[in-house]
Amino acid sequence: MEKTFYQQLMQDVRFIEGLKACMNCGVCTAICPAADFYNYDPRIIVDTVQSQDETEIEKLLKSDTIWYCGECMSCSTRCPRGNVPGLIIIALRSLSQDTGYFAKSEKGRQQLAIKRAIGDNILKTGYCVHFDMVKPETHPEQGPVWEWLHKNPEPVFSKIGANYKKPGAGALRQVPEETLLEIKKIFDETGGTERFKKIESFSESKAREMTIDFRSGSTDCDYFNHVFTTNNNTHTH
Repeated sequence: MEKTFYQQLMQDVRFIEGLKACMNCGVCTAICPAADFYNYDPRIIVDTVQSQDETEIEKLLKSDTIWYCGECMSCSTRCPRGNVPGLIIIALRSLSQDTGYFAKSEKGRQQLAIKRAIGDNILKTGYCVHFDMVKPETHPEQGPVWEWLHKNPEPVFSKIGANYKKPGAGALRQVPEETLLEIKKIFDETGGTERFKKIESFSESKAREMTIDFRSGSTDCDYFNHVFTTNNNTHTH
């Protein structure tokens, strides 16, 4: 028999740690920075999940709502019942990725951008965010100084003592191949590699549905650029 969404959530240790017994007091929403900015109420999310209503949980998995949380865990310090809504959100996000429901929402689809711009970067370079990857054409908010820096990295980094793309110690050093292999093994053992495959697969299916060009691993295809830049401006107060 297929497990319900709630039963699947119960298999996630973060969900088990995060949901004790919500009394719907709203303290988590009062302290939540995301709730102050987004159309987001962690109290409602926790109450919805605790109700075990499958229809409502499915709506959450397909919604923008679960992607508004910044995972700051301010909620963990305030709940009088010891709940951690942030952990419940993480469990919901994982289930949304496993089911492919993340591709149903604008913010959910951005998981592909995060996977390729940060996740793949960790495996390729050992860095979450590498200087070479923050390109002026995709990050115009960095301004003209950043553009100039990209054209003149060697003299600038040498002046501040960085070891840019070279072996040995120092900032922006080249991460050894054996270290990159260890990082890959960590991803393999913890399920990260499989999770990345799911994000790619479900995203490709969504791109076909939307008839948008999709290229595996590319940060310059139409679908990547679409999810990276699209904002329907309905997410904030």
